[in-house]
Order: sequence, then C-alpha cells, then structure tokens
Amino acid sequence: MTQRDFLGEFEHIVLLAVAHLGDEGYGTTVRREIERRTGRAVTVGAVYATLARLEEKGYVASWQGESTSKRGGRSKRHFQLRPAGVRALDATRTMLEQMWVGASLEPRAGRS
Repeated sequence: MTQRDFLGEFEHIVLLAVAHLGDEGYGTTVRREIERRTGRAVTVGAVYATLARLEEKGYVASWQGESTSKRGGRSKRHFQLRPAGVRALDATRTMLEQMWVGASLEPRAGRS
C-alpha cells in the first residue's frame, strides 16, 4: 500500500458510516450515522464533499435513487462501499494499530 491509500480521519469516518448503512447510505443518513456514533456534529456539505472525493478515488460508488414527491420530486444520491474502499479501510486500520503498538501515553518530564 502506498501513502495515498491511507485515509484521512474524516474520510475514514465517512467510509465507515457508508459501510454501516449499506444501501441506505446517502448524505443525510451518513451525517446522522456519524453524529450518532461519534457525537461529532458535521455538516451535510462536508459529508458530500468527502463522498465525492472518495468516489473519485474509487472507494465508493454512487447512483441516483427514484425521485419522490416527499422530496419535492428530487432523488437521493446513494453511496455504496467498493472493494478498493474495503482495502483502504483495512490498510488504514492496520497502520493505526501498528502505530499504537508500544506507544507511551505518559507525559515526559521537562517537556510541555
């Protein structure tokens, strides 16, 4: 894996939310899943920008759902995890686990 295969923090979170949601992953549900699981408030704009970036990288695929009168005739753009996204999640998890091995979280005297 190359450095580019590792996910940034928010990409990691968004991709995991998509994985949890399956076929129900679209901007609003991804935002709600992140907020529910992390307690972190995020904007739907940040979610969509990240989903677009993840799609460009080939980590997610998207499709337009059916338009509904409930949404004023608009359709939802759904997102689904792709095999490359699974590999990126796995590589990032492995890298983070390796970084934790032997890490000392005790403050050192003389350093601020």
